[in-house]
Amino acid sequence: MAKSRRDRADSYTLKARAEGYPARSVYKLEEMQQHFSLIKGGDTVLDVGAAPGSWTLYVARKFLTKRGRIVAVDLNPLSLHPLPEGVVELVGDAFSEEIRAQLVAHGPYDVIISDAAPQTSGIRSVDTSRSEALCESVIALAGEQLAVGGNLVVKLFQGGGQEALIKEMRELFTRVKPYKPKACRDDSFEVYLVGLDRRG
Repeated sequence: MAKSRRDRADSYTLKARAEGYPARSVYKLEEMQQHFSLIKGGDTVLDVGAAPGSWTLYVARKFLTKRGRIVAVDLNPLSLHPLPEGVVELVGDAFSEEIRAQLVAHGPYDVIISDAAPQTSGIRSVDTSRSEALCESVIALAGEQLAVGGNLVVKLFQGGGQEALIKEMRELFTRVKPYKPKACRDDSFEVYLVGLDRRG
């Protein structure tokens, strides 16, 4: 059977392997960081849907100081061995009562980042609606746990709900921008919603 383009290692995948990152998605965050200056040294960061751990590892390498910390939460464990200093790993549902209580204990957060995606069915309308629901949950989490002046990045599968989510985010943030990094695959219908400077 012929391999699809997704089965072949592209330049981002090869670069990620060479630099010790579990996945190519790290370069999406890196580009958004360069464009929006989301994270500062010493920030407390929450990574929702963190596994396998590329975004967490990027933040740990670039921004963690003795003051900073990143809390990484996912249904699956991170593929980071050993766990970098300053990383707190929580395995479970970020929106469950048990995990939420732990998130509160480590917060509030200066930045919330989320590359989380729902389980896909292959039916675009179903997948986009699941992604919108996940996005809404992350935005609600930001409303509860993001510090004033904080920033948010959340992934969305493009569909009919983008404008409603942007409108919701504008109530929380001074600036809101949809952004598609160059590292996204050509055939991908994902976009990132960036919220900057959480209102008081």
